[in-house]
This record gives sequence, structure tokens and C-alpha cells, in this order.
Amino acid sequence: MTCLMVIAGSDSSGGAGITRDTAMAATLGVEVKPVITAVTVQTQHSFAASHPVPAQIVAAQIHAALEDQRPDAIKIGMLGNTDIALTVADALHGHNIPIVLDPVLKSSSGGTLFSGTDLAPLIAQTTILTPNLDEAAALTQQPVATCQADLRRQANLLLDQGASAILIKGGHATGPHSTDHLFWRDSGMELHHPMTQPRLPQGRRGTGCALATLIASRLALGHSPTRSCRQSKDQIFNWIAAIG
Repeated sequence: MTCLMVIAGSDSSGGAGITRDTAMAATLGVEVKPVITAVTVQTQHSFAASHPVPAQIVAAQIHAALEDQRPDAIKIGMLGNTDIALTVADALHGHNIPIVLDPVLKSSSGGTLFSGTDLAPLIAQTTILTPNLDEAAALTQQPVATCQADLRRQANLLLDQGASAILIKGGHATGPHSTDHLFWRDSGMELHHPMTQPRLPQGRRGTGCALATLIASRLALGHSPTRSCRQSKDQIFNWIAAIG
């Protein structure tokens, strides 16, 4: 069976984190190996607390998961702090497994989910990095992008850190359409693939977790990065539209 390692935190509301990741992977018939980085106390509307798992226990979980069936891809979500992020980067180094990194910095229910400053060692190993507009700005120390030139500048700064592709999500923008922008390089050429859907009036918690997990699951199934992003965005659109 196709297997995905998910490195992320728990969410007591069930709306995001490992619970959401497992549910979304299951829609594609992909089995999840969970590695817990933190326990969070949340409802659908509020954030109460976050308790990181000691970094050495996170590393031990990763090594144990790698000893059994080798995962076909890895999805990384909430890391909590720099110590855990660097530990995860070290534990995964050299395994040559596709990685989707969702750089979760804040919860949609209001809490801070990453208190550190350095994700560069993980970004250098990442197949697809999936920041939203605010996260892309924070990771590049730039203002939030307001035009395509801003997006391209931020994507190039992140590609320069070693990521193979960057998907900057447009869900936090405004306007009648939501466009995600996939950037990558091929033989030194910068390539850009925009993906657009109508902007829905309603939202749903855990969409970032869900999208990254679907992309990673499709990479695990052998799909190309572009196809994985396109089909996953369409699936998320239908998932949100179903609650309208």
C-alpha cells in the first residue's frame, strides 16, 4: 500500500493537524505513518495552548517509521520550534524521499505554531514548499505580495534556498478568484504555472494541511509535481464547496 509519513502536530478540534492529514490521505487510498511534533489545545474558534514533543522523541519517531515500510513521500506540517525543525532536517537528510513542506506558522484559530526563525535546512530538502501569502512573506522577510512580480521575487528567494518548487497559495488574497502560483526551475529557466478557482464565500479550517497532504499523497502515488498541485487544488475546492 502507498505510504505517506506525516510529521505534524495534533489538533483537539479535529479540524487540522494529523487528524485532517490522515483523513485527506485516505481519500486517495494512502496510508499515513504519523510523527507527532506537538500537542495543541484548540477548538474550531480558539487556541488555548501548544506543548512541543521533545526533539529527540520526534527524531526517534522518524527513525522508527523509516525502519518499517519506507514511505513513498513525506508531508511536514507544524514543527513548533527551531530545535524540532533542525532535528527533522537532520533525521531526513540523505533519504531521498519526496517532501512537501507546509510552513505552518500560525493556526487559523489564532495560535502561534512555530516560534523559531530557521527553516532553511528543511527548505533545502523540500520537493514542494506550500506557503500562503503571509508565510511566503515571513520566510523571505519581504512585505506580503500584492502583485505577480512580488510573488516571483519571493519564489526565487525560496528556490535559491534549495526547494525544488514553490506553491504560493492565494487563499488569503481578495477578489473573485483564488489563484495559487507554482514556481520551479528547469535547466536554469524559471517556470510559472498559475492555478485558479472561483473564490468561495465560505472557508474551512485545515485547508492548508489538507492541500499539502493531498499533494504529498499524489507524489507518493507517482504523479508529477504540477499534476499533484493542480488535482489537489481542485479537490480542495470541491471539499470546501460541499459545505456551502
